Amino acid sequence: MLASNQAKYKEVLSPHPKKLRLLPLRLILMTWRVHILGFVAATAFIAVPAAAQAPVVGVASVIDGDTLEIHGKRIRLHGIDAPESGQFCEKDGKQYRCGQQATVALSDKIGRATIRCEQGDIDRYKRIVAVCRLGDVDLNAWVVRGGWAIAYRRYSRDYVDDESAARTAKVGIWAGRFIEPSRWRRGDRLAAEKAGDPAAGSCQIKGNISRKGERIYHVPDGRYYGATRIDEAKGERWFCSEDEAKRAGWRRSRK
Repeated sequence: MLASNQAKYKEVLSPHPKKLRLLPLRLILMTWRVHILGFVAATAFIAVPAAAQAPVVGVASVIDGDTLEIHGKRIRLHGIDAPESGQFCEKDGKQYRCGQQATVALSDKIGRATIRCEQGDIDRYKRIVAVCRLGDVDLNAWVVRGGWAIAYRRYSRDYVDDESAARTAKVGIWAGRFIEPSRWRRGDRLAAEKAGDPAAGSCQIKGNISRKGERIYHVPDGRYYGATRIDEAKGERWFCSEDEAKRAGWRRSRK
């Protein structure tokens, strides 16, 4: 019986010595495979935070009351909506260019100082959507609190309190009557504004943006004036003088 068990023992251990030497390697590889698959499964649902976008810093050109440009990058101020460049509002029964006033107010506030814009998103027009600051001043909030923009509730409620303060103080556009900028872009107008095309008044210079992104303005006697169409949703605008156009960063058409 003992001899029989010894024979069986030798038969198990000795027939394939090479296989016995390879078995530990296979076990190691299989073990590592299990560990790797387990790690992948465990981390599959862990969200990896996106790399933070570097802030845009520099001297800004003011395009309108809620749009800037720094180093060739177009920046849309987050959470606010200012009157369009060609938009008219009403105060004391008289029309005035509230879009232009909003632009001038923001331009005067910034001057040639360096500002810092923290990117939050990119809009459908490929503009950076950001909160911009002049030192410790939140410029987005400043424009709204000054009454030159409203809180853009469609995208954010960050500046609703600033809008309430401006409305209570009756400053900027809250001093009279106006059409919300989003409605104005869809074609809504004040009754007085419907009576005549604002572009046919004193502000007849067309600020166009070319396919290459170059900002060019056209005067009424220019070759391409009649063929030029202004799309304010893309940042194009009307100007009341050539000096205004140049200050905003446009150049005169060469033809």
